[in-house]
Amino acid sequence: MELAPGIRAIGGKAGGRVHAFLIGDGADLTLIDTLYETDGRLVFQEIRRLGRSISDLKRIVLTHGHRSHLGGLAELKRQSGATVYSHEWEADIIAGERKAQAVTILPRRPLRTYFPFQVGLALGLGGHPPCPVDETLADDDEIGGLRVLHTPGHTPGHLAFFSEESGVLLSGDSIATWPTFDAGWAAFNLNRREQRASIRRMAALEPKAVGVGHGSPIAQDAADRVHSLVEAEPAVTSRG
Repeated sequence: MELAPGIRAIGGKAGGRVHAFLIGDGADLTLIDTLYETDGRLVFQEIRRLGRSISDLKRIVLTHGHRSHLGGLAELKRQSGATVYSHEWEADIIAGERKAQAVTILPRRPLRTYFPFQVGLALGLGGHPPCPVDETLADDDEIGGLRVLHTPGHTPGHLAFFSEESGVLLSGDSIATWPTFDAGWAAFNLNRREQRASIRRMAALEPKAVGVGHGSPIAQDAADRVHSLVEAEPAVTSRG
């Protein structure tokens, strides 16, 4: 699905309807997240479908260090030689040197994510093929034609990305549309106060479209829907 010229969503059913995003920046390609599958096949298929080569992939950028978004990283890095980027807080998780911060084992909404996602993270199960991070990103950096937004709450080093030109917001797991539309999966949000602040910041961008971490992108009434999460803040439940 094309969210705007040069910004394509890639995803399927695995990993909780997880999505990645392929950005065409002139001759180069930038990939935001790498999906759940460890072989990277959906990304390779999309690159070939566009008539491009894996060698055109120059940057792989991770929103955060959760398994669903890291599956294809090591293989994509191996075949493309792309530079890998993340926030500094997430880098050692991505490299396999530290486990992602655990969440509660007690069932929390959305209940459809309890098995295997919440239980797996609570028990430290289901690791990804590790891959070192080459460079780190910080708030207001620019990469692949996108502005970097540090949006903590889901995790301390969570990143989102915004295209000033097209108005497309790539929210990572700060926003989800599967299994329901919400400010991420509440059971996984580590800091409620920071998550609320990040949602308010993204709403202020008035996005025209939103590519979310889990679920289908928001292609219509995107700004209104993100603002509705701000208005519903008292109902947002998370750890922190």
